[in-house]
Amino acid sequence: MLRRLTIRDFVIVDRLELDFGAGFGALTGETGAGKSILLDALGLALGVRADSGVVRAGRDKADIAAEFDLPPESAVGAWLIEQELPRDDDCVMLRRVVDANGRSKAWINGTPVTLAQLRTAGDWLADIHGQHAHHALLRVDAQRQLVDTHAGAGVLASAVATCWREWQRIAELRRSAERDSVASARERELLGWQLKELQELGFSAAEWLELNAEHGRLAHAAGLMTGADEALDTLGEGDYAVTSVLRRLDAQIGEMAGIDPALAEVHELVMAAAIQSDEALHALRRYRERLDLDPQRLAEIERRISAVMDLARKHRVSPEALTVLEAEWRARLDALDASADPARLEAAEAAARKEYLAAAERLSAARQPAAAALSVEITEAMQSLAMAGGRFEVALLSCEPSPHGVESVEFQVAANQGQALRGLAKVVSGGELSRIGLAIQVMTSRDSGTPTLIFDEVDVGIGGRVAEIVGKLLHQLGRDRQVLCVTHLPQVAACADWQWQIAKAERDGETLSTVTALDASHRVEEIARMLGGVSITDTTRRHAAEMLGQG
Repeated sequence: MLRRLTIRDFVIVDRLELDFGAGFGALTGETGAGKSILLDALGLALGVRADSGVVRAGRDKADIAAEFDLPPESAVGAWLIEQELPRDDDCVMLRRVVDANGRSKAWINGTPVTLAQLRTAGDWLADIHGQHAHHALLRVDAQRQLVDTHAGAGVLASAVATCWREWQRIAELRRSAERDSVASARERELLGWQLKELQELGFSAAEWLELNAEHGRLAHAAGLMTGADEALDTLGEGDYAVTSVLRRLDAQIGEMAGIDPALAEVHELVMAAAIQSDEALHALRRYRERLDLDPQRLAEIERRISAVMDLARKHRVSPEALTVLEAEWRARLDALDASADPARLEAAEAAARKEYLAAAERLSAARQPAAAALSVEITEAMQSLAMAGGRFEVALLSCEPSPHGVESVEFQVAANQGQALRGLAKVVSGGELSRIGLAIQVMTSRDSGTPTLIFDEVDVGIGGRVAEIVGKLLHQLGRDRQVLCVTHLPQVAACADWQWQIAKAERDGETLSTVTALDASHRVEEIARMLGGVSITDTTRRHAAEMLGQG
């Protein structure tokens, strides 16, 4: 659950440090006092997008930090490990800073993270239901997502969408092949001719390197032969051959080293030079024996090089790239051959369709019991929300295959006894929509693993006995989760386990928001204010006390 929220320089809040309790907590106060500002600040810590308008006037930045419990074996704990983020034993800290230019930074447990990472962690920890959330229930996609979430079928729904895309991709390949059969035939013919030309050349990258090396040797054979002869003469075949001189020198210094050991190192160096000179002489002789003028071989190599260069210029690539070009042509020809095979494409399309239908069937099987259970739960809730005799049904209507399966999801309602079920958007009034929407939010929140549920004036449009029932629903929900609710209804606030009053106050010429945790007596005063407005009488206080169970 949410332990603490620290807010600095956010809208009309200068500095607040709020410690939250378990169960159902109500946030109340005059209109415009800043009740929803607290939830807006929490939303930033959970990863909601921000702009510069959230920074308090005259300040450089707004800073919000939210500390949550980290239950053992929790999903968010496993996610932190997966993301290689630091993890405390029993808590997780989300922090967001927004500067006056609208730029923001985020941290989890003191480590900088992306906004997407902050939002992912926030989704694990808290779920905010805005005051207009019930209007989203009029959208078909929102209804479908709610049912899939209620059914725990998110993975199945993703699998169906993936199978749909693959089916459509193959179907488009088939249609494209049918449309472009003539052009494909021409391209296949051209590629076949080009590949044949390359095959006849019999070219390889390794051969190209060898050709250039051999051409270099043959083209410079005369110069290499002259140089080799001169080197041989200098090393071992002339009057003053280096090898002979070094041998004599080695013998002379060897005798001297026998007399004076101080020359031992010099002897070793001269001896090594003599050995290396002798090895160089033998290697050079072997090289010279192989070296010969071969005009015929040179002409042959030059013809081969010319043929390779001509083909490379023709296709506007370097000779080394001819092998890459051949691989590309083969891959393209294989693709064209595959697309030109109607039977193969039709078989692939049929297989993809079969896989899609199997995935869609599994999704339908998951949706059906969830839709039935949700229909019963919401219908039961309607009976206590001043809609006695009303019915609610999650209808799964067969439709053409789509990325979302083979049925559409429609919320249908009969607001009164004897009325026929019709689409939610076509039937309910604003007040009825608020009540049904709240019932849906409360019921589906039970399925969520999110430990903290936040309701921002979701009780708009209701009152009286219905408001009391809503308060009891939230209190019941608070037995298993932490529930926070911004409300203007005394019947809802009276059902809370604890209550804060949000108010405005002037300090140093500024209007700032303050938060006061109410004890039992102050709760009576606040509930009485909510009941009676400006004029609070003893009768109003007694009524407030009765609502709080103190009378």
